[in-house]
Amino acid sequence: MADEVNDVKVPDGPAQRNEARLAQRLRLPERQRGPVLMRRGQIQDETTDQRLLDSRGPTDWVHSDPWRVLRIQSEFVEGFGALAELGPAISVFGSARTPEGSTEYVAGVKIGSALANAGYAVITGGGPGAMEAANRGAVEAGGVSVGLGIELPFEQGLNEYVDIGINFRYFFVRKTMFVKYSQGFVVLPGGFGTLDELFEALTLVQTRKVTRFPVILFGSDYWRGLLDWVTHTLVADGKASKADLELIHLTDDVDEVMELLRTATATRVIPERPE
Repeated sequence: MADEVNDVKVPDGPAQRNEARLAQRLRLPERQRGPVLMRRGQIQDETTDQRLLDSRGPTDWVHSDPWRVLRIQSEFVEGFGALAELGPAISVFGSARTPEGSTEYVAGVKIGSALANAGYAVITGGGPGAMEAANRGAVEAGGVSVGLGIELPFEQGLNEYVDIGINFRYFFVRKTMFVKYSQGFVVLPGGFGTLDELFEALTLVQTRKVTRFPVILFGSDYWRGLLDWVTHTLVADGKASKADLELIHLTDDVDEVMELLRTATATRVIPERPE
């Protein structure tokens, strides 16, 4: 054993030691799985085909990121297919906690009805509260009512006034549908989810990912504090510009909502739907 140790040649200098380490790495076992190269502890004994064909094998692959990409793709395809023939539409957002019969609920019904009478489909998150109110107004006016639901542990299903309903697993797919198939947003009082959708739209308009896209806040008592903060904190501190404030409209009047939408969408070129 001592003779074997003595026979090992120790590299003389740094260059030689680097060459020795490189040669050792080149002799490491490796396995190619598609475009992915694995070495050392990353090598798995099972092959992809084996896991697929062996019914007793683990099923964790259905939860892995590669499979998730296909699931995401399927949600986009499903949404595009369901909404491709929708025509002009406006998305209405607001709290799921808005009680039926409240001032905000009644306003939601009126807005949904006015949009339907003007020829717009009404798109909401499909839930209760303010979303239900807008869907209800659209249905009662004989319009098209759409609900884009989201899979959540504490949410119930789509409300009864949804005529076209899609449930999504992923928020970003759902948001894409709201923006792609809407000509504007009307935002009733709401919480974090409503704020998320509001600022998503404002960011897209500010960065010109979408153009001539009106964002209307309904309920001055509720939203005035937010706009004051934007004015006196964001703009005053140089984090936003005065021009950014012009992206937001504030009103308490349903007729003004409709006029703002008509003005904005009149100059927007909307491609004709395929026959």
